[in-house]
Amino acid sequence: MDLPDPSTPVACDMTTARDTPQQRLAEYRKLFAEALVGRERTEVGIRFRFRADPGVEAWIRDLAEREKACCAFFAFTIAVTSGEVLWDAAVIDNDAARAILDEFYRLPETVAEGVEALQERYVAHGLEFVGGQPSGVTKPPGRGGGRLPR
Repeated sequence: MDLPDPSTPVACDMTTARDTPQQRLAEYRKLFAEALVGRERTEVGIRFRFRADPGVEAWIRDLAEREKACCAFFAFTIAVTSGEVLWDAAVIDNDAARAILDEFYRLPETVAEGVEALQERYVAHGLEFVGGQPSGVTKPPGRGGGRLPR
């Protein structure tokens, strides 16, 4: 897996996304409910395993592409094997990025908490949001947070 440059900011930029954070989270909720069969930690990151039902591979590729567009510190690979779609994820060598990867791994359990709760945890781990903190999310004491230079 080719990881991004280590200097890539640990940031989320959905300013040009075709969906909202609420829509993206709803899509994850639906994908996990319909097709997730397992997950595991790998040597370099994490892996989600999905049933290779019709359309699932294309759905995952599209979702991974959108995730990479907003969170450039991630690297993704998607493969189909033995009737499953494997979605591998890894991040740059950075404490905040690794914490966000751990949150991504937990997403099947936490997706129902809603966008604001998830974003609050991401900010606490050091994720920056381009354009400032999302509505209702406060940065923890001693952390950066807020607006990134464009």
